[in-house]
Amino acid sequence: MKETKPIGSTGEIDPAASGDAMNDFLRLAEGIASCYSQAQQVEAVALGGSAASGLVEAGSDIDLYVYLNAPLPLQVRSSIARAAASYAEVDNQFWEPGDEWIDRVSGIHVDVMFRDIGWIQDQLDRVLLHFQASVGYTTCLWHNVMTSKPLYDRGGWFRRFQEQAARPYPEQLRGAIIEKNHPILRTTASSYLYQLTRAVAREDWISVNHRVAALLASYFDILFAINRTPHPGEKRLLQIALSTCARTPEGIVEHIEALLRATHRAEVLTSAECLIDGLENLLRAEALIA
Repeated sequence: MKETKPIGSTGEIDPAASGDAMNDFLRLAEGIASCYSQAQQVEAVALGGSAASGLVEAGSDIDLYVYLNAPLPLQVRSSIARAAASYAEVDNQFWEPGDEWIDRVSGIHVDVMFRDIGWIQDQLDRVLLHFQASVGYTTCLWHNVMTSKPLYDRGGWFRRFQEQAARPYPEQLRGAIIEKNHPILRTTASSYLYQLTRAVAREDWISVNHRVAALLASYFDILFAINRTPHPGEKRLLQIALSTCARTPEGIVEHIEALLRATHRAEVLTSAECLIDGLENLLRAEALIA
């Protein structure tokens, strides 16, 4: 159910008009949430991303999360997506199920994700009750739920869900994230550093880029766990870490910049070693590894 017309607008906003831009974002988001609220399958609609935190800037989009008690028919979704769109995509299945469109009047990019309420509860239980870590991004959904702004909440389900999520960072989870992600930095035969060494030896720079991205995913998962801070997702990671983490590795900015600059040269190995050294020094200082 795709349009063939290419996207022609990025929804860029003049930073000087950020206050007006924020108001435009909220009005548009609330209007879309009102459309979804007419369907009985919709329990709640929440605003996430930069608009929820008031950090709208040039190129920002609207991230909406529609929480469902039953599947919402594609006909209903398509009608909402195309009602005021210059371009629309319905039933994307690349990550979470979703619809995206460009608002015809404002040029703002709208990104809607649909979540079954049982599924999202299971995802948070997996992390907060069962302390199951992932390879990178372990606590992103927890962060997303806690920081989203409810725009519609049929029976108070989302409010109660946020209250359940608003708990101290579990120490068992902190340990599980470090236990899962630390060994694959460089101490195992499948570690990122080992894979980087082999990729550099064969001058496979695509593989090097892939492994550097994975290394950074585990690096930041560990860093946010050290600081008992839920992972905010893939955007502005270094900026957010510097502003929210009380404890960061010495030289973190320089080490990350050096690693990224070296991804097409053999120096990437030295840069990766320095980055891991800094993180392990912090882990030892926190008595989290020997």
